[in-house]
Amino acid sequence: MSSNLAAVIRWFPSQKQAIQERAACDESFRSMCEDLAGAESAALQTLENSRSPKRDQRCSEYRELVDSLAKEIAAAL
Repeated sequence: MSSNLAAVIRWFPSQKQAIQERAACDESFRSMCEDLAGAESAALQTLENSRSPKRDQRCSEYRELVDSLAKEIAAAL
């Protein structure tokens, strides 16, 4: 299982089989999974490494992006 799918399954553990099946045959869904995993990773790096005065704003933006992607994935399931 790819790390992208693992990220989505962490969000929707009860949908594991549906996620794997959808990812196996739907490139657009795989792209959404990749976007979610990337946004989570970027948000984590921002939280851990930034000393910028805009850190909180950036973290909030990433959280909004991750939440939006999660909703999009939920709708696709």
